[in-house]
Amino acid sequence: MLQVITDLIMVGRISAFAVAAVGLGLQSLMFVFAVLTLLHVGTSALLSRFVGAGKMKQASLGLSTLLRFALFLSLPMMLLWYVLSSHIYVWFGTASQVVVLGEDYVQMLTWMLPFVMVKLVFVTALNAAGDTKTPMYIKIASIFLNVFLNYLFIFGNLGFPELGVMGAAVGTVIVNILELCIYLYLYLKNKMPYISLWHYSTSLMKRAIKVGIPASFERILTFGSFMLFTVIITQFGTEVLAGYQIGLRVEGLAFMPGVGFTLAAMALMGQGLGAKKPLQAREDVLLVLKYTVGFMFVLSFFMIFMPEKIVWIFTDDIQTIEEASLYLRIVGVSQIPLAFNFVLSGALRGAGDTKRTLKITLTSLWLVRIIPAFLLSWYFENIMVVYFAMISDTFVKAIWLWRTFDKGEWQKIKV
Repeated sequence: MLQVITDLIMVGRISAFAVAAVGLGLQSLMFVFAVLTLLHVGTSALLSRFVGAGKMKQASLGLSTLLRFALFLSLPMMLLWYVLSSHIYVWFGTASQVVVLGEDYVQMLTWMLPFVMVKLVFVTALNAAGDTKTPMYIKIASIFLNVFLNYLFIFGNLGFPELGVMGAAVGTVIVNILELCIYLYLYLKNKMPYISLWHYSTSLMKRAIKVGIPASFERILTFGSFMLFTVIITQFGTEVLAGYQIGLRVEGLAFMPGVGFTLAAMALMGQGLGAKKPLQAREDVLLVLKYTVGFMFVLSFFMIFMPEKIVWIFTDDIQTIEEASLYLRIVGVSQIPLAFNFVLSGALRGAGDTKRTLKITLTSLWLVRIIPAFLLSWYFENIMVVYFAMISDTFVKAIWLWRTFDKGEWQKIKV
C-alpha cells in the first residue's frame, strides 16, 4: 500500500489529472489481481493445514505445484489485460487528459503480472507457515527503491528521461521483478520453511483450486462492482474522482492493520484445523478480532477529525483535498465493522468456507451498495448519498459474517 501511495504522492505534484490516471489505473488493475485470490486463498488454506499437521513435505509439494500454476496462469492474463487496458479509461468516460496519461501507465503495469503472481504464492506460503517478517523486510526495502526510481523516472533526475505518469509504472515494474528474484534466491537456497522442489501434484492443485475458485469469483465480482461504483463517482467530475482515489489510498493505508490481522486469522484458522483443534482456532480468531477492532478504532479517529492533514500530502489542489476529506470522514465511522469484515472473512476462507463468504459479499454489495448508490445518485445528484450507501454495506456485511462465524459450520469443511 505504501508503494501505491508513494506513486500517488509523487504524481500528485504534476496535476489532478495525473492523480486520477494513476488511481483509476491501479483500481482497474485490481480487477486482474482479483484472480490472485485464487492463488492466495488456495495456497493459504492448503499449506496452513499441512503446516498445522506437521506435514512439511506435502506443504513443500503444494508450494511447488502452486508456483508452476501461477506462472502458467499469468501469461494469458498479461496478454489479455495488455489488449484491454487501452479501453478502460474510455469506458469510464474520464476526461481526455486522464485517458492519455492512463493508457500507457496501465499497459506498462501489465508487464509485472507474472512476477507479481509468482511472488504472491511465495508470500502466502510464508504467511501460512507463520513467517510474516521476511515479506515485510523485503517490502520495506522495495518501498525505498520505488521512491528512488520514481525520483529518477517521473521527474527525469540524474540524467534519466522525464516520463511523468509512465515513470511511476516503470519503477513499479522494476521493483516487482527484483522482489521475485529475492524470493527465488531464498527458495532455491533452502532459506524458507519449505523444501525447494520442481514437482507437480494434480491432486493438491485440485484441492487448492476447489477452495480458491469461489474466493476468486467473489473478488472478481466484487472488483467489478467497485468499478461500477467508480463509474458513479466519475459522473461528479475529475476533482471528485481524484479525491475519491486519494481517499481510497489513505483508507487503504488504514486497512493495513485489518489486512495484516486477516492474514493472521486465515493462517491460525488453517493451522488450528490442521492440528484438529477447532476450538483453539475459534479462540485465536476472536483474539485477532479484538486486536483489529482496537487498531482500526484508533485509526478512525484520525480519518474523522483530521483528514485534511493527511490528504494534503498527496496534492495541493484545494478542491481535491476537500473531496478526499469528505470521503475519509464518512468511511471513518465504518472502521469497526470493517474490522469484523476483514478478520471473519479471512477466518472463514482459512477454513475453506469460501462459498458462504461469496454469497454474503455479493448479496450485500449489490443489494445494499451498488443498486442503492445508482438510484440515490440519480435522484439526489449528491456524492454524500453514494458514500452512505457504501458504508451501509460495510455494517450489513459485518453482522452477517459474525452470525455465520458464530454458528461454527466452518468446522465441517474439508480442504
